[in-house]
Amino acid sequence: MDTKNNLDNEKLPVDKEQNDEDLQSEFMDDDSTVEIPQVEILAVEETAEEEFAIDYDLDDGNGVEEPEGEEEDTDEDSFSGDTSVALLSIEEIVHNLRDLFNSENPKRKEVDEYKNQFYRSLRNETESQKQEFLSTGGEEIDFVGKESDIYAEGKELLQKLKEKRAGILAKEESEKEKNVARKLAIIEQVRVLTETQGQEDFNKIYQEFKSLQQEWNYIRLVPQEKVNELWKSYQWYVEKFYDLVRINNEFREYDFKKNLEIKAELCKAAERLSDEPDVVSAFHQLQNLHQEWREVGPVSRKDREEVWERFKEASTQVNKKYQVHFEQLREKENENLELKTALCEKLEAIDYDQLKSVKDWNNKVKEVLETQSEWRQIGFVPRKWNAKIYKRYRAACDFFFRNKNEFYKSLRGEMDENLKKKIALCERAEALKDSLDWKNTTQEMINIQKEWKTIGIVPHKYVDSIWKRFISACDYFFEQKKLQTSSQYEQEQKNLEGKRAIIGKINQLDTALNTEEALTMLHDLMDEWYEGGHVPYKMKDRVYKEFYDATEAQFDRLNISKAERKLEAYKSTISDIAKSDNSKGQLLREREKLVRQYERIKNELQTYENNIGFLSISSKKGNHLLDDMNQKVEKIKSELLLLEKKIRTIEDKL
Repeated sequence: MDTKNNLDNEKLPVDKEQNDEDLQSEFMDDDSTVEIPQVEILAVEETAEEEFAIDYDLDDGNGVEEPEGEEEDTDEDSFSGDTSVALLSIEEIVHNLRDLFNSENPKRKEVDEYKNQFYRSLRNETESQKQEFLSTGGEEIDFVGKESDIYAEGKELLQKLKEKRAGILAKEESEKEKNVARKLAIIEQVRVLTETQGQEDFNKIYQEFKSLQQEWNYIRLVPQEKVNELWKSYQWYVEKFYDLVRINNEFREYDFKKNLEIKAELCKAAERLSDEPDVVSAFHQLQNLHQEWREVGPVSRKDREEVWERFKEASTQVNKKYQVHFEQLREKENENLELKTALCEKLEAIDYDQLKSVKDWNNKVKEVLETQSEWRQIGFVPRKWNAKIYKRYRAACDFFFRNKNEFYKSLRGEMDENLKKKIALCERAEALKDSLDWKNTTQEMINIQKEWKTIGIVPHKYVDSIWKRFISACDYFFEQKKLQTSSQYEQEQKNLEGKRAIIGKINQLDTALNTEEALTMLHDLMDEWYEGGHVPYKMKDRVYKEFYDATEAQFDRLNISKAERKLEAYKSTISDIAKSDNSKGQLLREREKLVRQYERIKNELQTYENNIGFLSISSKKGNHLLDDMNQKVEKIKSELLLLEKKIRTIEDKL
């Protein structure tokens, strides 16, 4: 039904007393007041400052709380790591800051999110420059970061945004004060309407009242501390207006009905918030619903309490979840504070008197870095402790690394001496890297590497270069050896197969051959076996035993003497010597040894022959002794003959 037309075309009721009584029973509570929601009433509208939202900033792990209000802190340790936007590059961050600055009303939350990422990026860039500076031999105390143009622009944009936000806030504050004055004026005008005696032209009064209501709802921004006071005063006179004026019953019932429908929908919306997983978002949505509730007019007296109780119950459920959520956060923050305090105590308890060597310091540095990693993994702490605990932690870390730097500075002379020693080892390794004497050079290289390990630290700026020089020489030698060994192994495998084939021929020697032919063929096979080259080291003894057993079996079959066998075995030894490095020198030394042995035994033979001449052949005892001496003489002659053959074998090799 069109309310305005109805009021224009129909006369108002004339029974003033009865009408007033009906209105009072419908609109007024017993105490003539309107009950308001028992929750924290937030702002009518979210402002650019979001000043009425609970700003629950937490520690980002660096331990310095985020500044309250609009204060900007350019210390990167002061910004929270909690952000709702993805991590961006510095170019993207600055681009977004430009867009925010060019926007009409940049929101504080958006500015803070990009501000946090900007200073995190700046901190990482500074740390990267620092690590590069230290890696090139610089000292930490001498480090000065260089700020690029993109970071300078970012800082300038943040400062401009701060100034712009300040201007916006000042403008809003001025507007809020004006709005307070205007709302007070509206309340006064409504009060005057409630006391108007001339009720004949109700349509005019009602239209003026509705106009004031519209203006009231249009005015949004007011100081938070005055919201409830203004609303209560306004609501009082609004209800008084409805209770005191003679209003058309049909219009009144229509208004009540529409207001009840709106408030029922608000109740449903509040009840749905109980299932909202994000309790913080649900809480803020509830505040908006409460604002809408205030803006809806009254309902009939019989429905008023029921609909309000329904809305209040839904609000209570959301508020309880919100409270529990932050109580859990506060409990976790207290646990985190205890953990961070324990780490501070651990750092402060370091006994520096026990750190006397580089190894001690290196182990302790590793422990401190692990402690710092633990710190970064611990969550937020209560805001009032944020700066204090981080300051304590930072002081303990700084004290440790200052002591470490002083220790290494005290080792400067020793490190210079160590550098000289390592340079000398590099020169030795470089002199040996092209050697083909794999066996001896390998052992020498191993000895050099062992000696390298016994030398202490060198100045930081030379660590990488001196190590690269040393390891390059060592690696070059062992790579060349590996290539040589690989091809040598393949050849040794072929030699092994060839020697086993020869052993097979020896085992299958034709038994029909006479002794001389068989012995000649056996010697040829033995010579071929000796000339077969080296076999893999781990197979050397096994294949030789196979060869020895095969030849011994043939010697036994052919009735070859032990002396001949020894000669053949000796030939095998000489053959091995002839194939080794420096073979000529070894063969000459072996020949010289045999010649001396030959001369000694020859002199011994001469002595025995002289003694035989003095023995009496008539004596029985002399005959027995003579027999013994004759046997020894024969044995010595056999030995001399064998030595002659051995010497001849060496001469053939030479």
